[in-house]
Amino acid sequence: MTRFLLAGLLLLVTPISSFAADKLPVPTGPVVLTMEGNITTTNAAAGKAAWDMDMLKSLGVLSFQTRTPWTEGNSTFEGVLVRDVMAAVGAAGTAVEAFALDGYSNEIPVTDFTDYNVILAFSMNGQPLDSEEKGPLWVMYPFDAHPKMDIEEKSAHAVWQLTRMVVR
Repeated sequence: MTRFLLAGLLLLVTPISSFAADKLPVPTGPVVLTMEGNITTTNAAAGKAAWDMDMLKSLGVLSFQTRTPWTEGNSTFEGVLVRDVMAAVGAAGTAVEAFALDGYSNEIPVTDFTDYNVILAFSMNGQPLDSEEKGPLWVMYPFDAHPKMDIEEKSAHAVWQLTRMVVR
């Protein structure tokens, strides 16, 4: 039982930088995520927020180990808490529709981001995720940290190759 619980424990947290309440920096690197919908803080045309990897990482990086339906054994994922990304853009809503490069989308309840340490993972086992291997961003749940979590339901929310989020 102890091993099971330890697998989901937080391994690393770095401090969160704070963006000005009404300003989001403009990306200087390739845009890896675009957000739109019910957000108040933007940095791109048509009321959108564009993120490069450095901007995301500046929010603070979290790392955890978990088993997933798509990987063997425990894997270590590193990423940014979705709730921090949502706060940075002033998101207000009850759901987020997450879109992947291949057109797949899934609606995720915002309560998942407050109830669980859901991250936008950018690396797995120390290796950056690229578009060939579920990246550059993968919505990842700490499955092992919540033994009663409905993994089948939540695995549908674990959108890989994430490129866009629409707050509803």
